[in-house]
Amino acid sequence: MGRAYEVRKASIQKTGAARGKVYSMYAKEIYQAAKNGGTSLEANSALKRLVERAKKEQVPSDIIKRAIDKVNSGIDENYTKNTYEMFGPAGSTLIIECLTDNVNRTVSDLRAVVNKCHVKLGNVGSVSYNYDNLCVVSFKGLSLEDTLNILIENDIDVKDIEEDDEIIVYSDPQDLFKIKEAIINALPNVTFDMDEITMLPKEKVELTGEDLDLFNKLLTMLNEVEDVSNIYHNVSNV
Repeated sequence: MGRAYEVRKASIQKTGAARGKVYSMYAKEIYQAAKNGGTSLEANSALKRLVERAKKEQVPSDIIKRAIDKVNSGIDENYTKNTYEMFGPAGSTLIIECLTDNVNRTVSDLRAVVNKCHVKLGNVGSVSYNYDNLCVVSFKGLSLEDTLNILIENDIDVKDIEEDDEIIVYSDPQDLFKIKEAIINALPNVTFDMDEITMLPKEKVELTGEDLDLFNKLLTMLNEVEDVSNIYHNVSNV
């Protein structure tokens, strides 16, 4: 099964989380993107992508609008993105992305999870070197050959490409918007099933018994931490 499956699975897990937390996290991300790059969707590609993703995950329009309006009304809030690396049971690893207005609170909440699950926080780079940071774009309507020609014509360096019931393109994160723009120019009515920036493990582990139970407990507790926005891991059977 292709790497795209792992991205889809991560998206399913995220949408399966408590809706209130999903709404809150998108509100923070949209506010920060609008504050950093302006409130116009056409002029701020990062904001446009976030709004599109929020709508896909059925975040109510009024939540999106309120987050953008906060910037227009001059409300000043500051959120920072921080990444933490973790060693779980039996060779499992995790990368945890957080969006927070209080780093001390975030670290305290993560340490509480670490202590309860008897796992370890790692130093920067101790886990992430075993992951590929990639953008993933998938869509229907073009052949593999046509897609490759379009990407080559637009000087986009593709890391990998798959053809299943759709085309899945993997590339560097900074190429996400270039890929989408090139495909849209060739196929104006295209719908992107995925347009994610993600961390994909280079190698995976399969857990069983108590190790699997502990890892599931760890994931549940991390998802309950207010500031956690994304969790990537290398466990194949979760």
